[in-house]
Amino acid sequence: MAIYSGNRRPYQRGFRPRVVEEPYRVNERITAPRVRVVGENIKVDVYPVAEAIKLAEAQGLDLVEISPNADPPVCKVIDYSKFKYEQKKKQKEIKSNAQKTVVKEMRFGPNTEEHDFNFKLKHATSFCRKVLK
Repeated sequence: MAIYSGNRRPYQRGFRPRVVEEPYRVNERITAPRVRVVGENIKVDVYPVAEAIKLAEAQGLDLVEISPNADPPVCKVIDYSKFKYEQKKKQKEIKSNAQKTVVKEMRFGPNTEEHDFNFKLKHATSFCRKVLK
C-alpha cells in the first residue's frame, strides 16, 4: 500500500511518490521459512510460515514479525492496526517522559559595566541555587 506524501501532485512533472515502509513485516511479507509463533490461545512453537498465517487467519488476526533477527524469527498473532496504535502510544509516552535539557547562558561584552555585571551575576547565582536544591 503506497501512501503519497509531499506537496507535489501525481499530475505534476517530475512526480515520484514516496512510499512509506511499514516497520514490521505482516502475513505474506514474512520471508523466513519457519517462525516461532507466540500469542493468546496459541501453543508457542516453531511453525512453517504458511501454517502460522493460517493459525492467525483462523482467529481473524494478523501474523506480525516482532523479532526478525532471532533464530528462528519471532512472530506474534495480533491485530496489526491495534499493535501499531499501541507502539505509537508507547513512543509518545517515552518522548514525553524524556527530560528536556535547558541551556541558559549569560553574555558579557567587553564594555559591560560593573553594575550590569553584578546584576547578571546575581541572577546566575539564584538560578544555580534553584537547580541545586
